[in-house]
Amino acid sequence: MDWFGINTLNYPFAMFSLSHIIIIFVCLLGCIAIYVFRERMCKMRSMEIIVAWSLIVFELIFHLWQMHNSIWFVYQSLPLELCSIGLILCIVLLLTGRRLIYELLLFIALLGATQAILTPVLDLGFPHFRFLHFFYTHFAMIWTVLYFTWVKNYRPTLRSVGKIFIFLNLLLPVILLTNHFTGGNYMYLSRKPETASLLDFLGPHPYYIFSLEALLIGLSLIVWLIFREKSKEGSKTQTIKKRFL
Repeated sequence: MDWFGINTLNYPFAMFSLSHIIIIFVCLLGCIAIYVFRERMCKMRSMEIIVAWSLIVFELIFHLWQMHNSIWFVYQSLPLELCSIGLILCIVLLLTGRRLIYELLLFIALLGATQAILTPVLDLGFPHFRFLHFFYTHFAMIWTVLYFTWVKNYRPTLRSVGKIFIFLNLLLPVILLTNHFTGGNYMYLSRKPETASLLDFLGPHPYYIFSLEALLIGLSLIVWLIFREKSKEGSKTQTIKKRFL
C-alpha cells in the first residue's frame, strides 16, 4: 500500500468512523490534560520550539507530497485557507510568544480548527500521511492556544475581537484577488463548497460572505466571554468567601 500516494481505496476516510471518533477523543483528552497539568507545564520553552519546528517540517512535507503526486496547483495549494493561516500564526506564536499573534490564533483555532476536526474535508484515512498531517496540525493550533491561555496566562480582551475582525478583512481583498486570477476558491469566497455545509444556511453568493462576517463577530464574542480575564473584584470576592468557609 502507498502511504505517500493518493489512492483513497487503500486508506479511505469516513466521517465519524472509529478512527475519526478516536481522533476527536484524543483532541479532547489533550485539552483536558493541558488544563489539569497547567501548573506543571510552566517551563516548556524547549518543547515550544520543538513543536514549532515539527509543524514547519510537516507542512513542508505536505507540499512535497502534493508535488510528488502532481496535485500541487496555485488555485488550491497556497496557504490561504483559514486553517493554513492559523498554522502559520501557531508557528509564529510558539517561536515568539507575541500576544497579538495569540489574540488572532485564539479565534481561528477555536472557531476554525475545531470545526475542521469535527467535520474534516478529507479523503485519506489512518494511517496515511495526509490524515496524520491534517489532524496533527489542527491539534497543534487548538492545544497551543489553550496552553498559552491556561499555562502562560494569556487572555483575550474585547479589543481582540476587533483585531481578528480587522485582520481577516485585511486578508479578504488579497484572497478575492487570488481567487480571481487563479480560479481558486480559498475560504469559499468565490462559491460554496459542493458538499453540504454551514454556508447553505447563510444565503446565496456573495451575500453569505456578509453573513459570515456577522457570525464571526458573534462567535468571537462568545470565545472572549469564556476565556477573558476575570475581573479583580470577582477574584477578591472569591478570596473573601474562602476566608469565611
